[in-house]
Amino acid sequence: MSFDKITTQGMVLLGCGKMGSAMLAGWLSQGIPAASIHVIEPHPSDWLRGTGVVLDGALPEAPAVAILAVKPQMMGAALPRLQDLGDGRTLFISVAAGTSLAQLAATLGDQAPVIRAMPNTPAAVGAGITALIGNTRVTGDDIALAEALLAAVGTTVELQSEAQMDAVTGLSGSGPAYVFHLIEAMAAAGEAEGLDAELAMTLARATVIGAGQLALAAPESAAQLRINVTSPQGTTAAALDVLMPELTGLMTRAIRAAAQRSRELSQ
Repeated sequence: MSFDKITTQGMVLLGCGKMGSAMLAGWLSQGIPAASIHVIEPHPSDWLRGTGVVLDGALPEAPAVAILAVKPQMMGAALPRLQDLGDGRTLFISVAAGTSLAQLAATLGDQAPVIRAMPNTPAAVGAGITALIGNTRVTGDDIALAEALLAAVGTTVELQSEAQMDAVTGLSGSGPAYVFHLIEAMAAAGEAEGLDAELAMTLARATVIGAGQLALAAPESAAQLRINVTSPQGTTAAALDVLMPELTGLMTRAIRAAAQRSRELSQ
């Protein structure tokens, strides 16, 4: 997709922490001119200072898009700075967890097209996945622009309703932490079986990464891939006899807890 509209009208990035920096790096690599990107960040990193973006300067009158990338607890204080852009000419994209479309509209007004997005931390290496949902002011072109911008840090999916965002938060938003803990647990189990700590961690990391890449590339379902590696009465079958009666229920409870917390934060 062409970013000509951004080049001519400019864009605003409110907050440039880890997620904002990952997105900004992706946009610059896709050819969006640094001079077209206006960043509001009270504590800029040395990297940000060196990008050539307009840092904490005067904002365009009607930027094509404004990305809201501050932490949810800072949104109330930071968002009013962009209130004057809520006349319908600027698309807003929020990546703040737990901040609803209604909460954003309370500051930006009813005319503003707003898209709520939930990326996850693998965005830092361009391997994230982001779920999107827009308010009634959002057009198909707005969604296409949001998808193109967020494609800089991974893949995107569009939701059918905002109510699904809490489940997305519990599954993919918080999900990387579950996988990191799985790596920890596998490495600890390897140590318990006699491996030294460094070797156990190397094996655990590589196994999870490799399995993820296979799951992404293979045409088979995850269930079929599991079956493919499980010989009857073999070592994997012995392990799955322990895991399978517990893991699905445990993961269901974990994701439910995260989703419920997301609902509480959006109240």
